[in-house]
Amino acid sequence: MTSALMPKASPNWLRLREAADATARSEELVTEVRERLGSVDRLVIHDFGCGTGSAARWLAPRLPGAQHWIMWDRDPDLLAAAMAGKPEQITAVTRQRDLGTLSATDLSGADLVTASALIDVLTIDEVDAIAAACAGARVPALVMLSVVGRVELDPADPFDDEVAAAFNAHQRRAVGGRRLLGPDAVAALSGAFARHGVATTLRPSPWRLGADDRDLLAVWFQEWLDAAVEQVPALGKPSAGYARRRLAEIAEGRLAATVQHVDLLATP
Repeated sequence: MTSALMPKASPNWLRLREAADATARSEELVTEVRERLGSVDRLVIHDFGCGTGSAARWLAPRLPGAQHWIMWDRDPDLLAAAMAGKPEQITAVTRQRDLGTLSATDLSGADLVTASALIDVLTIDEVDAIAAACAGARVPALVMLSVVGRVELDPADPFDDEVAAAFNAHQRRAVGGRRLLGPDAVAALSGAFARHGVATTLRPSPWRLGADDRDLLAVWFQEWLDAAVEQVPALGKPSAGYARRRLAEIAEGRLAATVQHVDLLATP
């Protein structure tokens, strides 16, 4: 896996979505993590695909003891942003590394692995590597906010289903010879852990966006539609009127969207 072949997340998009991510993540799974970790003096946490560090900002206050985070990302600019925005109560270092080469040795001494909004842009080989490394090192993994291919818009529009189907196909596209998992990622990761004898627990973590989330909703909708049209160019002409209607509804606070995600906890 090389940087040139991976979809690139923009800092602006990560900033826009951070509050929605924080609201959506499963508190129930974090409670289970705390119970499994018990009372510890110092935690070592590996955060895969850390972006600007939002998972650390959300999770660190919810975990006990001193914490040392090892932040992984392919993008040096995002790693710099993650370090600049890390919670004051933690120490942290960065790793600019490919997850496809991950092994149990890389996780030696780890207490927890986390990832957020990551595995849908990985391949089956890459999620297999994550599962194998966590199982080999006997490290629990909390993998949050993975898309599952379901979007509900209110009010509904006859064009919604066509856009959703094209978007899901785009999520599963091949990029530079890498076939992305998209909405199949959660099932693929669960299956990979199962092959290593590791149990997984799934909990829904949906975005529920409405009038108070207009900036995020507008950007999400436009990128959702653009990806669908890129995948199925025939949607381009009929999508123009659809976009105008939907963006007007967002601006007026009349459109709500539920974007389904799932959080996964693997416990070797």
